Amino acid sequence: MNKKFITAFGVVFFIFTVSFLTAQTSAAPNSAAQNTNPAFWYERGQSSMVAEDWYTAAESFIECLRLSPGNAEATAALAECYYQLGEFDQALVWVRRARTLSRGSMDLANLEASTLIALGRLDDASSIITDILSREPYNKEAQFAAAELDIARGRTSDAVLRFREASRRYPDDRRLLVSMALVLGAMGDYDGARSYIERALVQHPDDYRVYYYAAYLSSREGRIAEASGYAEQALYYESGYTPAKSLLASLRYRAGRYADAASLADELIAINRNDWSAWYLKGMSFIQMGRRAEALTILSTASVIAPDDEFIRFTLEDLLITGAKVEDPVRAQWAAWHFNRARDFRSQNLLDQALFEYRRGLRLNPYARDRREYADLLRLQGYPARYLEELRFMQDLGLGDTALNDAVESYNALLGSALFRNWGVDPVNITKPHWKLAVFSVASQSAFYHADAGAVGASYIKELMVHERNFLPMDLELRQPSFSAAFRTAREAGADYFMIVSVTENERDISIKGELFVARTGASAAVFNAYRTGADRLRNGSRNIVSQLGAAIPLRAELIARRSGDGLIDKGRADGVAAGAVYDVVRRGAAGVLNEGIGLVYADSDIVGRLTIDTADEEVSAGKLVINGFFDRIGIGDEVFLNIPEGDRPKPSAQIQPADPELRSLLRTLR
Repeated sequence: MNKKFITAFGVVFFIFTVSFLTAQTSAAPNSAAQNTNPAFWYERGQSSMVAEDWYTAAESFIECLRLSPGNAEATAALAECYYQLGEFDQALVWVRRARTLSRGSMDLANLEASTLIALGRLDDASSIITDILSREPYNKEAQFAAAELDIARGRTSDAVLRFREASRRYPDDRRLLVSMALVLGAMGDYDGARSYIERALVQHPDDYRVYYYAAYLSSREGRIAEASGYAEQALYYESGYTPAKSLLASLRYRAGRYADAASLADELIAINRNDWSAWYLKGMSFIQMGRRAEALTILSTASVIAPDDEFIRFTLEDLLITGAKVEDPVRAQWAAWHFNRARDFRSQNLLDQALFEYRRGLRLNPYARDRREYADLLRLQGYPARYLEELRFMQDLGLGDTALNDAVESYNALLGSALFRNWGVDPVNITKPHWKLAVFSVASQSAFYHADAGAVGASYIKELMVHERNFLPMDLELRQPSFSAAFRTAREAGADYFMIVSVTENERDISIKGELFVARTGASAAVFNAYRTGADRLRNGSRNIVSQLGAAIPLRAELIARRSGDGLIDKGRADGVAAGAVYDVVRRGAAGVLNEGIGLVYADSDIVGRLTIDTADEEVSAGKLVINGFFDRIGIGDEVFLNIPEGDRPKPSAQIQPADPELRSLLRTLR
């Protein structure tokens, strides 16, 4: 009897226990939300950090600090979370708070230094690193921070020396081996990079992150198949590692497997609906597959997620410009965004930036009435002839009104005594660029954040060149498979120079390089670098490249009219011509581009005269001609160049390479 009772009691107790545990398990989320024990939240945050779930970790540490504001460990961990999330302003706030709670912590000092480097406050970071190394000369984290500082200052070779010295002490350290590989890869030493990444793979054969960095380095070198294999290995060891999946999608795109790239982008979107880079890659893939209407929809979604992303907006607008009818209301919608920005810049007296926005808006919607505002801006900048030209264009479009018609009449009368009227020439028809430039991107360039970043940057620069009156961007295919293909394309098209544009970037910064080559010989002419951070960095960096190019390319004009000892050339104040300048008049067709560097070469015997400018008007200039020699050999169509002694002519520039933003971003992920 007792035995049966005990058995029945055991069954009831078992059922009660299972029911209780089930209820507790189902109530666990609510219990967590109501838990008031700081230790619980701290341990939860630590677990999330191990899983690299930085958002959840940050939430847990915030809750821990709400319950225990003076918790030094949670404060330090929260600073690390913000750093990993790229929220460097917040990371700095919390790491400094943590240092007040743990004054002797060298780890926190190193984190503050790294955060300051990420924020661009290099001198402040240098002071902290110097202090750490004075106390602990072999502090490994401080050595990393010092190397990162060297890279941020453009002293990559110094960073290599630091990493090499540290690797002698820690020969098997994963972070050191990968760091050395990444830095050498960024410097173009691919053999050295490969040796270090292979050592890292041997020492850490099951580490998915090492395979990811190996994939990145191979992709940077243009070894697409090898890079894809490494990325697949990374996903084999950690199937949920989204950076590897994102890189693999980019590699599929670069290999021309656009459907596979779009499929991988869909997987990334399924993981995170707000992954703008996946939407962008999918849109780019659809463009390459010829599915432009669908690409437009996809990129529109991407622009909603990331409204400030310039690559998305520029690519979408190019789709509209090249594929949609001029009357399409969608074009007007996107143009309105630029016109509103232009008015904002104009209100701040930023006229050059306003001009850029008006021009981009008018590319999208040429029939916009906002053209009148653009014309007014040209007038304010001292270009009445261009102002009149724009007003007449509006009349031709049927956009004239009483005020506009009156302005046309007034300025037509005002320009009655203009130089071009006195000489009887039409500046619209005679003004032409005399330098022919080709702009390319090379397919082997790595793309970390935006697929085809180099091609988008090249397209941006090419569009800006249209408004540079001294040179003509040629209508050639932007994407070239190699340097040799770009060289051949430019040479056969009769270009004077060709520029290869490359772009590296991270979430905040962009570095644009424009390498200029002589189209006839393939020799280097110059290198232009632009490094920008914050908003509008693609636009501002591209404008800076074009500005450097414009300053480097010498003026080249043509003698278009002559009256006895007076001559008229097709360049004016808008091109930098000034009264008193002296120019060589060179026999037409005699001048050639220098074999190397920027400039022209011609024999003294080809100089048929000199032109000294008397009057520089907006579009044309006139001056006194002096013949060279006994006979007058000056003729219409002869070329006019600034008189620069041969020793002073431009040579190929040797610029310091700016910090590589991709490299800096990747090194941060190694923490």
